[in-house]
Amino acid sequence: MIDQLDMMNKQSFVEFIKMHSPATNDVIEEIVIKFQTHKVEKDSFFLKQGELSDVYLFLESGIMRSYTFDMDGNEITTNFFKPNSVVFEVASFFNRSKSLESIQALTDCYGYSIRYLELNELFHSIPEFREFGRSLLVKGYVALKQRTLSVIHETAEERYIQLLESNEAIFQHASLKSIASYLGITDTSLSRIRSNFYKK
Repeated sequence: MIDQLDMMNKQSFVEFIKMHSPATNDVIEEIVIKFQTHKVEKDSFFLKQGELSDVYLFLESGIMRSYTFDMDGNEITTNFFKPNSVVFEVASFFNRSKSLESIQALTDCYGYSIRYLELNELFHSIPEFREFGRSLLVKGYVALKQRTLSVIHETAEERYIQLLESNEAIFQHASLKSIASYLGITDTSLSRIRSNFYKK
C-alpha cells in the first residue's frame, strides 16, 4: 500500500511530473514512491569531478551549481540548479563515464532521488515515465542551445539581465566570480554591469 503521507510530502514532485508527462495519478504514485528523500548540506558536493554520476535528483528546495576547470586551471561555472529542476551530470550518467564536472550545494538542498539502475527500470516499465524523461532531456537540450547562442548574439549585459530575471536567488547565494564565469565575462565586467544596471 502506498504511504499517503509520503505522497503528500512529495507533492511538489508530483506536480512537476504532471507538467512533463500525461501520466495518471495512479502511475505518478507508482513513480514517486521509488524516489527517496535526499539532502545535501550547504557547501557539500552532490557530485565530484572524476566520479560517476549515479544519482538522479529532483531538487525541491535550495540552489546548486556545476563547474569544471579550463586548460589554465580556472574554475568555470557551467550551470545553476534551482528548485523544481532535475540535478545530474547527463554525460556521465547516461554514458556511465567519469564526470568532468562537480556539482556543489550553494545552500542546504532537499529533494528526492533515485539511482541509475532503478531509474532505468522505471523507464522500461512505465511508458509515461519515458515521456517524462524525454521531455526533460529535450528542454535541457533547448536550454543549452539557447545559452550557447546567447553568448554569440547577446551582450554581456543582456545575458546578465536574463539570468537575473530567471533566477534572482543565484545572486544571493553564488559568488560574483562564479556568476561571471557562467556568463562568460570577467569579475570586473560583471561589477561594471551591475553598477550600471542599478544606476538606471
